[in-house]
Amino acid sequence: MRYDDVIRQLRTAYDRDAGQRDASGKAAWKQAEREAFLGRLPPHGKLLEVGAGTGQDSVYFRDHGLDVVAVDLSPEMVARCREKGLDARVMDFLNLNFAPGSFDAVYALNCLLHVPDRDLPAVLEAIHRVLRPGGLFFLGVYGGGSLAGEEVFDDDGRRPPRFFSFRSDEEIQEYAGRVFEVVDFHVVGSGNTRFQSLTLRA
Repeated sequence: MRYDDVIRQLRTAYDRDAGQRDASGKAAWKQAEREAFLGRLPPHGKLLEVGAGTGQDSVYFRDHGLDVVAVDLSPEMVARCREKGLDARVMDFLNLNFAPGSFDAVYALNCLLHVPDRDLPAVLEAIHRVLRPGGLFFLGVYGGGSLAGEEVFDDDGRRPPRFFSFRSDEEIQEYAGRVFEVVDFHVVGSGNTRFQSLTLRA
């Protein structure tokens, strides 16, 4: 499976899901992860959120003094971001059209789990390219434990069903460590909501 094989279905699913996502709240543990990452960043830096969805996290970072750009593959999600006054653009992970070193930080919450293993190294390289030297990257995904392997979930509850790639703790750190320095790795939760949190340095 390649990213090009799944991107059209993902875009359709998230276009249809934009309204529901915009109305949903943010779990306390996700807020804590976000706040911890903010605490590592220099004030007034420039942050890129990839897979920004409806822009809830981008608004948080903007409201805490950062210069934020939000990107998502879904035009409907990007429209929701723009309604919030965000600089938002339709882009996918392999086509981040920014100059090298454009950002002090990149934030990616539960979106890189839609990237097949074969394309994850290229996506990580693309993110590394747009970070300044020493810039920080938050990579958070569900995975590890009983969550393993790549598949399209027919009972996903979304139409069309979405592709997921879950990696073990060792695998996600190995992928990340090929491109970035791993500053922090920890796990939140268990079972089907087991979350792998990585802070990485370019």
